[in-house]
Amino acid sequence: MTIQWFPGHMAKARREVAEKLKLVDIVLEIVDARLPISSRNPMLDSLIQQKPRLMLLNKSDLADVKETQRWHDYFASQGIHCLAINANQGKGINKITPKVKEILAEKIAKQAARGMKPRPVRAMCIGIPNVGKSTLLNRLANKNMAKTGNMPGVTKGQQWLKTGKDLELLDTPGILWPKFEDKEIGKKLALTGAIKDALLHMDDLALYGLEFFNEFYPEQLQERYKLTDEDMTLNQVDKLMLITKKRGFQEDYERGSVMIVQEIRDGRLGKYTLDRVEDMLHE
Repeated sequence: MTIQWFPGHMAKARREVAEKLKLVDIVLEIVDARLPISSRNPMLDSLIQQKPRLMLLNKSDLADVKETQRWHDYFASQGIHCLAINANQGKGINKITPKVKEILAEKIAKQAARGMKPRPVRAMCIGIPNVGKSTLLNRLANKNMAKTGNMPGVTKGQQWLKTGKDLELLDTPGILWPKFEDKEIGKKLALTGAIKDALLHMDDLALYGLEFFNEFYPEQLQERYKLTDEDMTLNQVDKLMLITKKRGFQEDYERGSVMIVQEIRDGRLGKYTLDRVEDMLHE
C-alpha cells in the first residue's frame, strides 16, 4: 500500500510556517498519542530549528496508558518537553500555559530585567492533519473560533487566537510530508484517519489493523469480535472473512473492512498505541 498525499495548500503552509516562526516564542507540536513518532512531521525539525517546543500527545484517551507514559519518559530523555492531553474532553489543557511559561522562564526573566512590559506568550500550533489541532485551539480559546472537523485537511489558512492575557496562538494548516519513505508509517497514519480514505484500499488497511491487534492486543481483538481461541489462529484474511460474516455482512468484505477500520479508530477495540518505544531504542 503506497500512499502519497500532498495537497497544494500544504506546500504553501510550509512556506508560511517558515515565515511566521520569527513572530512566535514557542511552538506547540501536536501529535497523536497513539503514534507519537509517525505523526510527527520530519520537516518540522529543520523548520523550527532552535525554537523552543512543547510536544502535546493528544488523543491520549485512545492510547495505551502504559505506552503513553513510556513515550513521555522517552521524550524527556531526549530533552523534549511533552504533555499528554485529551483536547476533545479538555483533559490536561490547563497544564499547557504553565508548562509554556516554565519552558520560557529564562527568556521571560530576561525581558523583565530589561524593563520590558509583560506581554502574552505567542505560540504556533502545528502538526499533521487530524491530530486535533482545531479542537485544542477551541479549548484553549474557550470559543469555536477555529474550524474543526473529523477529517484531514479542514484548516486551510492561518489565524491568531487569544486565550486570555497569558497566551496567543497562531493556528496553521496540517502539514504532511510529500511522500512516505516508510510504508509502515503510511499505514499507521491511514489506520488512525490522518489520510483521506479515498486514497486507500480499506481491505489492506483492515488486514493491517487485524495483524497489529493480533500481535499486541490479542485479548482486545478476541473480545470485541467474540473470536474463539481457534479463530485467533486463523490468518488475517480468513479472520477478516469470519468477522465480516459474524457482523451479518455475508461476503461483503469491503463493508467489513470499513467497519473494522472505523471501530479501531473509534477505540471500540480498546486503547492502543501503534508506535512502540522499543522500536526507537533498537534503531
